[in-house]
Amino acid sequence: QVQLVESGGGLVQPGGSLRLSCAASGSMFSFYNINWYRQAPGKERELVARISSGGSTNYADSAKGRFTISRDNAASTAYLRMNSLKPEDTAVYFCNAASGSYIFWGQGTQVTVSS
Repeated sequence: QVQLVESGGGLVQPGGSLRLSCAASGSMFSFYNINWYRQAPGKERELVARISSGGSTNYADSAKGRFTISRDNAASTAYLRMNSLKPEDTAVYFCNAASGSYIFWGQGTQVTVSS
């Protein structure tokens, strides 16, 4: 069992930056692939970035060049650094931990990009 808690969201102006954290409790964090998703009002949840247990990363086209996913296994925490934020990045951001058939979700953190 893994419990995930996201933090770091908030209100930021266009062009600004935020760093989201996904803190995990429970065992074996390093064995899980970590994914960041987001869901804007009226839209489906979409994958933003992922980092494998081995550290390989992938990004949605909308995130490439602006977002960076990372993980600190010793701290059982994953991060999503978001730069050059745009109003269309406004959404609730969720992290999940996945390994085989096991998937755990956090409760989400709101990111609002507005002037």
